[in-house]
Amino acid sequence: KLTNLSKILRRNMTVDERHLWYDFLKNLPVRINRQKVIGPYIVDFYCASARLVIELDGPQHHQVDNAQKDLERDAYLKEKKITVLRYSNLAVRKNFPAVCEDILEQLNIVSKIPE
Repeated sequence: KLTNLSKILRRNMTVDERHLWYDFLKNLPVRINRQKVIGPYIVDFYCASARLVIELDGPQHHQVDNAQKDLERDAYLKEKKITVLRYSNLAVRKNFPAVCEDILEQLNIVSKIPE
């Protein structure tokens, strides 16, 4: 069930997910999966070699119920020894180079941001 949903989500990425994927993550020298199923959750991006999840949060994530679900998901992933990076959609739009630099630092990749 989640696998089918993840395929749909990959085909229907948000504008900010597309930007991060096509203009940065896709070109990294490590494998990054989009809309990856991990246990009972689907994460936006996942790098297995770094045990790193990258999540983009829109305004819906600030609602009380959704914020609580994010905390539960983050706790589950932390239990699995997976680090979660969260960036707002606004940060991707307004400060894309800083978001990319932070991801590179977390991945411990010493390279320049693809132009």
